[in-house]
Amino acid sequence: MKLVSGVRKSGGKKVLYFELLGSFSYGDEESRSCGSALKAGRKALSFLQYLIVNHDRNISSEELIERFWTERSQAPANALRNMLFKVRNLLKQMFPGCPDLLLTLPGCYVWNPDVRLELDTERLERACLEARKSSGEEQLRQLLLAVSFYRGDFLSANDSEWALTLRQYYRVFYVDVCRTILPLLHKKESWIEILEICEQGYKTDFAVEEFTVYAMQALIALGQPEQAIEKYEMFRESVYQEFGISPGSRVEQLYILAVGLRKKDMGIPDIFRLVCEEDPEQSAFFCTFEMFQNFVALEKRHLARSGQTSSLAIVSLGNGAVPDTDVRRLERVLLEQLRAGDPVARLEAGSYIFMLTGAGVEHARLVISRIDRTFHKTYRRSRASITYHISALPSEKKSNSPPALQ
Repeated sequence: MKLVSGVRKSGGKKVLYFELLGSFSYGDEESRSCGSALKAGRKALSFLQYLIVNHDRNISSEELIERFWTERSQAPANALRNMLFKVRNLLKQMFPGCPDLLLTLPGCYVWNPDVRLELDTERLERACLEARKSSGEEQLRQLLLAVSFYRGDFLSANDSEWALTLRQYYRVFYVDVCRTILPLLHKKESWIEILEICEQGYKTDFAVEEFTVYAMQALIALGQPEQAIEKYEMFRESVYQEFGISPGSRVEQLYILAVGLRKKDMGIPDIFRLVCEEDPEQSAFFCTFEMFQNFVALEKRHLARSGQTSSLAIVSLGNGAVPDTDVRRLERVLLEQLRAGDPVARLEAGSYIFMLTGAGVEHARLVISRIDRTFHKTYRRSRASITYHISALPSEKKSNSPPALQ
């Protein structure tokens, strides 16, 4: 049925549609007016939005005063009356064909019972409820419908405390829906839909590893390993900058697969050139922890044949380190002071492990002393201390028991 000024008839009642996920708006899907165009202050708009969210119950004067006026406010009852006057005028602007939308009852306020409010948040929750009752194609259809309602954070322009609480609730709710739907789409090999959901999900919470995993799988399936590698690099940088951690094993495995697939597209001369070309930076080789483990395994085999000695070292920032700043400084010094090709991997924020091939424990101590001196000479104002542990790398022939740290 056609909607006029954001109102439509349904079962004898007028229905008002409000969109709260993303930018606040009202109306129908054919003609939607943007709430930000209303001539309203932030507090008045937040007050109206609170009434909309709680439209299914009577809201007392005490609740509104406690929510929107502090104890130090003078004459909060008068302030409430003035606010209700502003809000009623706003509703007249929004729905000129619907007078008396907000009614006053003894001690409370309620929406006109001849009007029904329909919110996208409620439609999202209803679709998820239907999905739980369903299975197969109907379950997938309901989940896709639920995902379509989430167009962004709950009332993204509202920074009131009550809105922030609900914003976090719907973020978690939406992420859970995505986690449920992605395996279903993967079984159907719906790669494009997976990429769309992962893109929106990543914007909502980039730290959720499933969004990167499924996006990389989809890109690899679509024959786009380069884009999968870009996804990996973006995720790796984001989680390290924010949390000081490295990607999990599933992401690392997909990265290795994408790199391998990219090389398969090369001709034989291209592969030889790629393998033999020099590292233009001539610095230590920074790699993932999984790659570092592979390098160590290869070195142990080499030591078994050659009888030479190599060492492992863990260097960490101790007390006085400034988060992020000193971490970047230490990483820079490691890459510059270690030999070209020495593998280095990040363990956690401010902690790194590296391998010194052909170097014994005593030589490793000298290397770390040089790193310590260079760090404090270059960054004289840093109060960070550097701690370390060194271990001789056993060869493949020796016991698999962990070597003693020094």
